[in-house]
Amino acid sequence: MLLSDFSYDLPPERIAQHPLPNRDESRLMVLHRSTRVIEHRVFPSVCEYLRPGDLLVLNDTRVIPCRMFGQKRTGGKLEIFFLQAREENLWEVLIRGKVKLDDSFLIAEGDLQMTGQVIEKMDRGRCTVMFSGKGSHKRTTAGHTVEQVLEEHGQVPLPPYISHFQAPTNEDKDRYQTIFAKNKGAVAAPTAGLHFTDAVLDKIRSQGVQIGFITLHVGLGTFQPVCVEVIEDHKMESEYYVIPDETFRKIDEAKSQGNRIIACGTTSTRVLESLGQNPDLARQGGTDLFIYPGFPWRMVDGLITNFHLPKSTLLMLVAAFGGRDFVLEAYRQAVACNYRFYSYGDAMLIV
Repeated sequence: MLLSDFSYDLPPERIAQHPLPNRDESRLMVLHRSTRVIEHRVFPSVCEYLRPGDLLVLNDTRVIPCRMFGQKRTGGKLEIFFLQAREENLWEVLIRGKVKLDDSFLIAEGDLQMTGQVIEKMDRGRCTVMFSGKGSHKRTTAGHTVEQVLEEHGQVPLPPYISHFQAPTNEDKDRYQTIFAKNKGAVAAPTAGLHFTDAVLDKIRSQGVQIGFITLHVGLGTFQPVCVEVIEDHKMESEYYVIPDETFRKIDEAKSQGNRIIACGTTSTRVLESLGQNPDLARQGGTDLFIYPGFPWRMVDGLITNFHLPKSTLLMLVAAFGGRDFVLEAYRQAVACNYRFYSYGDAMLIV
């Protein structure tokens, strides 16, 4: 299967630059796989497509404000994305700018003076960096003090297709986060969950629908461009997940009773289907599952998602679930009907 099989034309003005005033004002395109019918609704209508006994699975990862800026001793500017803590103040980061092994750089903002030293270089701009200085000099658990620095000084890591990604606003701090975000660790939001409000979730629960939470810390792997023409040659990077005992029990009950599992987002989908591929899967660990057309679905019966970039692994997953031709036809309709695309855009439900 070729990368070009997942291309479509998107006018730039269809890319949502800001969230709507209210989360649940988003539009909802509903795709019925059995009849190939497409409906155009608004997001609260999602309740109408859920049944008593269904299990809705949400990703409760929390985006960390992981973007900061530094300067080398030579004066060169750096953009640093903090990806994950290794130990104490040792972090894996993505650096945009030229650095060599053993290079040091300064992050200075207000009373913050934090030095980083590159102790390992990896591929695609990623490095392992040891941090020290004010705000991170104390010995604490797994980068805790760096985490405090990020919470106080870090920027929201908006995607670059949002025009103000260089200067996120207070609105972004709130809206580029789901209302149920809990466990810190993501470098991007699980955007299908951004549409939910307490009112919508309360309505869903009142209908006898179960809700379960998993955690998948969205990392670079989810958004890594596919750089091969034959998509089967693409390798997903592993991302950390947790399936709590309560959610595992709800999943087991739903499957044993013949009830549907509705995944909110491609991230929840990958965790659920990792479990479907391996019933003995550890309750926490890493998954590098790559889902594309022809995938043998075992867990997910319905999918809530956003509209994704052309040629992305996210679009490939959606095409695997809904059928490539049907999904691409839906995308053509979405463009024609002025749907809003990508992170701050509208939603799709496939049943």
